[in-house]
Amino acid sequence: MAEIRNCKECGKLFQYNGISKICPRCRRKDEDAFKAVREYIYENTGATLTEVSEETGVDEDKILRFLREGRLEIIGENSALLLECERCGKAIRTGRFCDECAQELKNGLKDGFEKVDRLKSKGDKQRERMYTAERKKRR
Repeated sequence: MAEIRNCKECGKLFQYNGISKICPRCRRKDEDAFKAVREYIYENTGATLTEVSEETGVDEDKILRFLREGRLEIIGENSALLLECERCGKAIRTGRFCDECAQELKNGLKDGFEKVDRLKSKGDKQRERMYTAERKKRR
C-alpha cells in the first residue's frame, strides 16, 4: 500500500514515493525556481545572494538549499564566504562539507563498515545466538 503524506511546501496530500517530501506540483515549481536562479547566476556571475533573490523572486533560503544540495556552485573569490562547512566552519563553494571533512567522514564510515565485516567474518557464533528469558514455573 502506498504511503500518503502532506507536502512540506503546500500542505496538500500526495502519494509519497520515497524520494521527495514535496508533491509533484511543488517539485515542478521548485525546478522552475532552480532554472531561473541558475540562468540568472550564469548571466550575472558576480551577483550576491540578495540580488539573485530579488531579481528571480526565489527565496534566499531556497537558493541556499540549492547550494547545499550541490546543484549550484559559488564562482568568484569574494563570494566563497557565503557557505561554511557544517563540520569545521571553513568557507566552501557548494555542498555541506569542505573536501577535507568530506574525506574524513568517508574514511570513518568506510572503517566502520570494514570493522562490522571483520566481526561477521570471524565466525563469532555467540553474537548471532538468540536468547530468551526463562520464565519461572507457577505451582
